[in-house]
Amino acid sequence: MAMGDGISFSHNTETESHKHVPDTTVDVYRQVYWARYVDWSVTTPLLLMDLAFLAGLSGANILVAVVADLIMILTGLFAAFGGNESAQWGYYAMACLAYLVVIYQLAVHGRAMAMSKDSKTGTFFQAIGAFTLVLWTAYPIVWGIADGSRNINVDAEIISYAVLDVLAKPVFGFWLLFTHDAMPETSVSLEGFWAHGLGKEGSLRVGDDDEGA
Repeated sequence: MAMGDGISFSHNTETESHKHVPDTTVDVYRQVYWARYVDWSVTTPLLLMDLAFLAGLSGANILVAVVADLIMILTGLFAAFGGNESAQWGYYAMACLAYLVVIYQLAVHGRAMAMSKDSKTGTFFQAIGAFTLVLWTAYPIVWGIADGSRNINVDAEIISYAVLDVLAKPVFGFWLLFTHDAMPETSVSLEGFWAHGLGKEGSLRVGDDDEGA
């Protein structure tokens, strides 16, 4: 994107009504960095899987969360290229609904599974999960005031997303890695997950070896 690739333009036509003269239309063009959405479609499922593996979610729950995440990103891209405000905000609403599904999987199922493990794993999941959800909630807010209502310019939008991406990816990743290194209880075991499929028996387990010792 810094070299000018992965950029396109959205085109909206705004109609201004006047009392004594004919209505006028204004063509509004705004840069859309579609490469950003491609990046999110790859990285956010991986972040979700990190949290899901930590909590020990079943394959079915992971699948639902990842599919909802991809729908959220895809409809967000459609919203960015929406030809009119109705289409834009309609796709935006769909993206928000998909995001609520992601939140439900992590905050309800994920938290329940993590808290059923040892206390250290449960506490860590709550901390890093809350950190992730707060950051992810900021993304649609930025979209709403940038692409949606166009209350901030493209430069401010780029800076906002850059700050969020640094916090949501490198900071998240280092926090997760350092905690795994410092707390063996949070290490993830994949044993039996794929062999037993997507049912409850395939749940990812944290600390099973310690319990069986």
